[in-house]
Amino acid sequence: MLLDVRTYTCHPGRVQAQLELYQKYGYPVQLRYMGEPLMYATAESGELNTITHVWVYASAADREEKRARMAKDPAWKVYIAENGKAGNLASQRTVLMTPTSFSPPIPMPKIHS
Repeated sequence: MLLDVRTYTCHPGRVQAQLELYQKYGYPVQLRYMGEPLMYATAESGELNTITHVWVYASAADREEKRARMAKDPAWKVYIAENGKAGNLASQRTVLMTPTSFSPPIPMPKIHS
């Protein structure tokens, strides 16, 4: 199992605008290819103006295949273009992690078609 933990830092005051843009254009496409995320959250303390989400994959190959198929989807290209135009994001951090042997069970995502 592979966890893709992504944290996006938004420019101050732009978190809500980014969430709305993503919910409209990005999230529906990701649901089709990667299923539901394990978690999608905004910071209440610490590094403010951040959005973190976690995607679950069976393996690195599973992640690569799903992301490659999604990248070809015209709807994903629309999201990427709208995201660039909006300019809400300042940075992105991606960390790939594997659960420990004593981690609580992590369910595989439900795929939406």
